[in-house]
Amino acid sequence: MNDAIRHYDELLAEHYSWMVGVPFEQKAAEQKALLTELGIENGEGGTAIDLGAGPGYQSAALADLGYGRVIAIDTSRALLDELAAQKGARPIEPLFADMCRFADHVAPGSVDAIVCMGDALTHLESHKDLSGILADAFTALAPGGRLILTFRDMSEALTGLERFIPVQSDADRVMVCFLEYEPQTVLVHDLIHSRSKDGWAMRKSSYRKLRVSSDDVVHQLEMLGFAIDVNRMAGRMWAISAGKPNQP
Repeated sequence: MNDAIRHYDELLAEHYSWMVGVPFEQKAAEQKALLTELGIENGEGGTAIDLGAGPGYQSAALADLGYGRVIAIDTSRALLDELAAQKGARPIEPLFADMCRFADHVAPGSVDAIVCMGDALTHLESHKDLSGILADAFTALAPGGRLILTFRDMSEALTGLERFIPVQSDADRVMVCFLEYEPQTVLVHDLIHSRSKDGWAMRKSSYRKLRVSSDDVVHQLEMLGFAIDVNRMAGRMWAISAGKPNQP
């Protein structure tokens, strides 16, 4: 089993929405504004894919931007169940599948927008998987289609106490992560303290994230034929917006 899938199944999925810290509709509206800023315009009833959709914030945003079919792909059944419960009448299709195989579910040239956001790219097992997703995205997109990526650029290692990251906290739950940098990956240790009637208890789990360089991603996209429109920080994430040319 993929290390990240195991980590979400064993620990993170049940705390994910709490970690986000705001209600579903508020987060969806925030992501709609971000997607607009990154070049996603009116979907005009087209098809969009949300890779690593989680509970569906970007999926909802894409539907609200006018896409008539949004395929939300994730390997966490718990998070896809959250999406199904909260999407309302939006035309979102939750799909339990490996995002590395998303091209199995769509015809070449049939997709108008693909997004992979919220650090999902770094959850891949290898840089080969990352390269495969980028190539499959170019093939799946229609001419004029758009690919949006956000991720944490961890190519520069944090040191010392900077490796301890507070994630979220309230009166009954506290989450902190600790990072160990390796040549190609970062070993992420998540620690969650929860309070019940019996007192405080700690749960912990670790998994590896890819160290993804924005420069490397941009280079790969350009080699595939994408035109890069946005390549900058957006909040805490690095954001890349790439268009597939209308003409070969």
